[in-house]
Amino acid sequence: MPPYGACLLGSVNLTMFVKKPFTDEAYFDWAEYREVVGIFTRMLDNVVEINGLPLQQQRDEIMRKRRHGMGYLGLGSTFTMLKMKYGEEDSIKFTEEVTRVMAEEGWNVGIQLAEEKGAAPIMDEKFEVTADMLAKRPEMAADGIKVGQKIAGKVLLGKYSRYMQQFPEGLRNQIATKGVRFTHHSSIAPTGTISLSLANNASNGIEPSFAHHYNRNVIREGKKSKEKVDVFSYELLAYRELINPKAMPFGTSEEEKLPDYFLDSSTIMAKAHVDIQAAAQKWIDSSISKTINVPTDYDFEDFKNIYLYAYDKGLKGCTTFRFNPEAFQGVLVTEKDLESTTYQFTLEDGTKIEVKGNEEIEYDGEIHSAANLYDALKEGYYGKF
Repeated sequence: MPPYGACLLGSVNLTMFVKKPFTDEAYFDWAEYREVVGIFTRMLDNVVEINGLPLQQQRDEIMRKRRHGMGYLGLGSTFTMLKMKYGEEDSIKFTEEVTRVMAEEGWNVGIQLAEEKGAAPIMDEKFEVTADMLAKRPEMAADGIKVGQKIAGKVLLGKYSRYMQQFPEGLRNQIATKGVRFTHHSSIAPTGTISLSLANNASNGIEPSFAHHYNRNVIREGKKSKEKVDVFSYELLAYRELINPKAMPFGTSEEEKLPDYFLDSSTIMAKAHVDIQAAAQKWIDSSISKTINVPTDYDFEDFKNIYLYAYDKGLKGCTTFRFNPEAFQGVLVTEKDLESTTYQFTLEDGTKIEVKGNEEIEYDGEIHSAANLYDALKEGYYGKF
């Protein structure tokens, strides 16, 4: 973000556009998706108008550029509903297409809004051409532009932005001529809270589902440690409702087993995460969030190679998460991780106990999971909620 920049985000729930999920006739409704992106672009532009930012410098910055960051959530859940495997070729192609359509539709609406309400003020500002600009954009020199000339913001964006150069020439020419309502349209946010609270636990952003059945550590008022709550993925709940009510993430019988396209963060290779991010970010003009979950016992050379591969693919950033129970008890935890972790306690009366992370302990008049009790005592927040 620039100085005093504001982060105005909004996300489309991709799962809502999947028709006939989990069947051989499953498809994504592109026409409905385009319509929603267009309406949503107008809505976010209205939010800029009533931004409510506290500082005058923030208000000046957002009104000058009118930027927002439209993204989406539920990509991983959508793959599953379309019977695609996360990171395979069809899912990578879908990721690029769903992001391209969001971007292209958004910029088309941005041009319409500029005609209806006026372009962002920065579009008509003049910027002096520097030697550095010409070095980075040789096509400017090829067009006869020289150091010291002044070029309108709309021309710099429409003709010479590397990002905009992948769009149809007609769209770019309209921006260069008329301007556009905003300088930035898209961003992929983590969407953790809204995915859980508003999308019935659809997968976050461009992530796969963390797991199809896992535990979430929740703060409850009056409880002395965090409470372990069972959580199910959106696609598992949908599959049970529509296809097989007996389906289980770890089914022991053929009747209970989920199809092999039900992947989650523990079963997806790191390379697949990088490939999906690379496909999405091609059409994202601002920031993009992605987390690669790796096992606790992940080999260091393999870990290093994630970052080397991410660099080769040109990622804007790369984040990994490795569960380390001794350092931090995360919000999202799988039963497998808890069961394979042993905690040692020394209680106030001097009693020493050794238990698995998923065991329950009665302590101080309450029942706690061993992992959450250990974390609360170690971090010093026990009894302070």
